Amino acid sequence: MPPEARRVFASEQLPLAERYAHLLATEGVVRGLIGPRETPRLWDRHLLNSAVLSEAVPQGAAVCDIGSGAGLPGLVLAIARPDVRVTLVEPLLRRTTFLEEVVEDLGLDRVTVVRGRADDLHGQETFDVVTSRAVAPLERLLGWSMPLVAPEGALVAMKGQSVHEEIESARSFLATWRCGEPEVMELGLEVVFPPTTVVRVPWADPARIGWPLARERKRRSPRHDRRAARER
Repeated sequence: MPPEARRVFASEQLPLAERYAHLLATEGVVRGLIGPRETPRLWDRHLLNSAVLSEAVPQGAAVCDIGSGAGLPGLVLAIARPDVRVTLVEPLLRRTTFLEEVVEDLGLDRVTVVRGRADDLHGQETFDVVTSRAVAPLERLLGWSMPLVAPEGALVAMKGQSVHEEIESARSFLATWRCGEPEVMELGLEVVFPPTTVVRVPWADPARIGWPLARERKRRSPRHDRRAARER
């Protein structure tokens, strides 16, 4: 465990973070959730990189992590921030089985594992923060995530260096979904290098969110949306 871990995990949470790292490096590799070449850099590339997401999560927030995979960043956030409630959404059985085992092993009673796709939850529940890591380009992510975002909440997605290009490519979708201006943030400046880049997308007007429109459009492809935009 690198010394930087003490900057993002409270002392009482460090044993849970270490245990999770061990499970990733053993069962996670055996089950094909983490590549064996990733084990030497689990802390720097995965755990710390995910843990600094807590800088963008309000106190006591309800968080949804879509496409959670092996639990990155959702499980890490739940360990670093025991004040938040985290829902892990993942469609693959072998991954949800692993997530459920880890949640039970670590005693994370504020974490719920849901086997399914993000749009399975549309219209059922909303969250203060909807996050993801390396799931899809922003234009597709909006359709999966924004119907889950509460009126005063936001999408907070972990992104790479192409985030600004993704935002420009998604301009028409941002307008269609009635989103506010995206904010690019760099997190963990003193913890990880390079810092974790996220894009935060709120609703433009919490009183007039895009969910009714989302319900009509959620099965339409980005290609269909682009063609419709040209016709308008």
